Amino acid sequence: MAISLLGSGTRRAGRGAHGDAEAMIEVVATEVAARRGRTVARLLAPVVVLVAGLALWSGVVSAFHVPAYLMPEQWTLARTAVDEAGQFVTPVLVTMREAYLGFLLSAVLGVAVAMAMARWTVLEVGVYPYLLLLQTLPIIAVAPLLVVWLGAGTATNTTVATVISFFPVVTNTLTGLKATEANLVDLYRMAGAGRLDELLTLRLPYAMPYLFAGLRIAAGASVIGAIVGEFVAGEGGGAGGLGYVITEDAIQLRTPELFVGVALSCAVAVVLFGGVSFVGNRLLRRWHDSARRRGE
Repeated sequence: MAISLLGSGTRRAGRGAHGDAEAMIEVVATEVAARRGRTVARLLAPVVVLVAGLALWSGVVSAFHVPAYLMPEQWTLARTAVDEAGQFVTPVLVTMREAYLGFLLSAVLGVAVAMAMARWTVLEVGVYPYLLLLQTLPIIAVAPLLVVWLGAGTATNTTVATVISFFPVVTNTLTGLKATEANLVDLYRMAGAGRLDELLTLRLPYAMPYLFAGLRIAAGASVIGAIVGEFVAGEGGGAGGLGYVITEDAIQLRTPELFVGVALSCAVAVVLFGGVSFVGNRLLRRWHDSARRRGE
């Protein structure tokens, strides 16, 4: 009888373990399905908005009989983009070079200046007001001076891109460096860590979410700066960028080409923004809530 009871208990335990495994598999399957649904929703939402915007565009043009030189039809823009694709390759590459180099310079200089101001308070007090003044200057008014000093061309356009994207990197990085938890700072100092160790191994990692927030802003600002520089500097003795192409198309009332140039400018900014966001999410998603997807 003891053997019978033991066998019955073993069977019940086996059925219980089997039931627990089935329940766990069901929970995992439900979670996978939910994540898949959220992914599909994230992918479909921009597509739905785009389709709705294009439908509204087409409806406005048809209903109000808008002239083609004011707002061309979508198919006209698509045909223009395909037929004249070769003419836009060089301007896109020129603007990418100027904007991306300006972004890189602003990132390196911005982080360096922010770290210096976080290390020496007197430097922050003395320099930060002038950085704020630099940010408030109308860049379109300063660009002609840069043309006089640097000449028309890549140097001026890259400098404008650097200047306009520099402040977001500095201010966001400095905010992050100063936002480090006081308890962690005290713990570091109790352990005998020096100021430089504290800055590099505690404050800088803690400021990474702020830094990448500033870099995302700078990504779009650098493209704006490069195009503004091209508005003023023109070709610069060589190949003109998208800003120069947009200006020429506007003067000649070539509206389809103008729309294509603006769309390509947005694409240049989106590529840079996407690259910065990708790197930031990869670095932060394991430990910071800002980079985690909802539901994780």
